[in-house]
Amino acid sequence: MKDNLPQRDAAAYAGAAPLAGGSGADDAIAHDNNAVSTSKIWQVITASSVGTVIEWYDFYIFGSLAAIIGPVLFGSTGKIEDTILGTLAVFGAGFVVRPFGALFFGRIGDMIGRKYTFLLTLLIMGGATFVTGLIPSYDKIGIAAPVIVTILRLLQGLALGGEYGGATTYVAEHSPDNKRGYYTSFIQITATAGLLLSILVIIITRKTMGEVAFKEWGWRIPFLLSGLLVIASYYIRRKLHESPLFAKAKSEGKTSANPLRESFVNPVNRRLVLISLFGATMGQGVVWYTGQFYAYSFMQNTLKLDLVDASLVLCIALVLATPFFVYFGSLSDRIGRKKIIMMGLLCGALFTFPIFYGLKQFAGPLTEVTAATVDATGKAVPAVMKALDPNLFAMTALTFCLVLFVTMAYGPIAAYLVELFPTKVRYTSLSLPYHIGNGVFGGFVPLIATALTLRAAASDTPFIKEHSTLAGLVYPVGIALLCWFIGQAMMKDVRNVKLMDETSGDTK
Repeated sequence: MKDNLPQRDAAAYAGAAPLAGGSGADDAIAHDNNAVSTSKIWQVITASSVGTVIEWYDFYIFGSLAAIIGPVLFGSTGKIEDTILGTLAVFGAGFVVRPFGALFFGRIGDMIGRKYTFLLTLLIMGGATFVTGLIPSYDKIGIAAPVIVTILRLLQGLALGGEYGGATTYVAEHSPDNKRGYYTSFIQITATAGLLLSILVIIITRKTMGEVAFKEWGWRIPFLLSGLLVIASYYIRRKLHESPLFAKAKSEGKTSANPLRESFVNPVNRRLVLISLFGATMGQGVVWYTGQFYAYSFMQNTLKLDLVDASLVLCIALVLATPFFVYFGSLSDRIGRKKIIMMGLLCGALFTFPIFYGLKQFAGPLTEVTAATVDATGKAVPAVMKALDPNLFAMTALTFCLVLFVTMAYGPIAAYLVELFPTKVRYTSLSLPYHIGNGVFGGFVPLIATALTLRAAASDTPFIKEHSTLAGLVYPVGIALLCWFIGQAMMKDVRNVKLMDETSGDTK
């Protein structure tokens, strides 16, 4: 397939709805696969990205505050490790249901439309996050508190399961064929931007009101702020119209009557789903959550960095690495998606252990700042350990490397998934492997890695005990390496597919 694709006749797309605020004449300039002008594509990207950033923000503030909200909403056992594990387990529950959200909302998106579906997911996600900030503490309502939190996390997971596929498909179906990697890479930034936004809001709130007030009630503010952000995003998104490709398919009666059957019963499509899961998204998911989320948890809970120091390290690394999402997405339009994705997985598999070892060394020795004691009720209060002299510059450089691997694996993957599947089942087909890979394999990295670390620390084997802080990395490194082998053997380098011609699945 040639890189320089011919311009298409705009009359062929008469059934496509124009974007809000655009005239038919303005949108009649064809860009390879649709009739959307460049200026309108940026409107689509902005509206889709803003909403997706907010949904990721909603999803990650819970995990970012696990160590603080755990004792408040789940009660305290006296062991901070047990509290963190319990909170991370509920955090992980949201990931488990993401594939079900992908199926449910993917079906709606392929039958009714992309716009309607990701408006619905935005409202569900934002509402669940806002209510989380209103839940009374465990001390006041007992077991009802963690039950309510768990239900809300499940709703968030369902909503997020429908959000990514909708936003990615919507942007891709407006994009020129030979720039699809470039334009969809801006959607890939949203997960990192959502995490970054959540961290910044937490830091600003915590510094503004002080440590004591933040732990007592100030942690609720980032959750409540979500309500305002969702209202603003909903207002922006509701002005959009349906994507040209889906609108054309719908006007011609070519949408799927049963997207689930056509996606997963059809043997050709099912094979593509399995290859995309085990050859790409599974490894990409563990690289993402290791490089961005587990690294943040590791610095706080294992290396005992102050929250502000850990946040500073991660935020600077994220800001410096974020442009590489766009760089690698654009590069994939020229040299192919597979090469870049596979390189990201291989780097993650080879260098994660050395980088985390370096983080540990540069964090410095732990110092006991508060001795273990017993409170007035007789409950044990563990000693407080801190890393008092970390080398933040070196730790930032190492974290940047981790995030760079993320940009390689994640930047081109939206375009890769979009181009595998036909329009009538695209939303459903790409959503499931993405959310199993990211939600199940990737989302459980913090929980599984923390559990493996604690188990290794309790081992009777001296070598395992000595290196217990790195034991959790066995899981993501193993998954990334396995995915690399499968991807190298099974993936074909799909790129610059003419979506309007429904040639999804052709290879270069």
